[in-house]
Amino acid sequence: MTFMRAYQDMVFSTAARLSGNDAHAEDIAQEVFLRAYEHFSHLRSSPTAGGWLKTVTTNLTLNYLTRYRKRWRLFSELKDSAHDGPSDPSEIEWEVPDTLLADLDADQRRQLIDGALRQLPQHQRLALVLYHFEELSYQDIAHKLRVSLAKVKTDIRRARAALLPILAAGGLERE
Repeated sequence: MTFMRAYQDMVFSTAARLSGNDAHAEDIAQEVFLRAYEHFSHLRSSPTAGGWLKTVTTNLTLNYLTRYRKRWRLFSELKDSAHDGPSDPSEIEWEVPDTLLADLDADQRRQLIDGALRQLPQHQRLALVLYHFEELSYQDIAHKLRVSLAKVKTDIRRARAALLPILAAGGLERE
């Protein structure tokens, strides 16, 4: 019981951010702790138990989204020779500084970000959460989601762009 209480918030918030649905996150968290129970003899004294739980949570959430929801197909996946953007994806600047939320306390940031993330399309939310919260590289995200590297970069860029008006509507102005 002590083990579960120590990690339940981290497991639930990881699943909720990735899935965008609290009810699904509860189911996923329950499955994570069932797996932890199966491996409890090793996890009980392991200093890496938190990392193990986070990895299992991420993998179970991605499996859930892949298995139980329709596969997403995006404009960025369509091969259209008449698109308006640069012909070479390397011409796009992908990195954007994250200074918009610097003046808020941690709880306000968490609430604002979680609410905004829930408004994003699933493919954008997944890529953004895996990059910023799980700290995976673009290549690792592409591998986990089984999509191209260019799609991951596009989804993260579009997610960031979509978050700006949502965060502004929440009372924040970009400097």
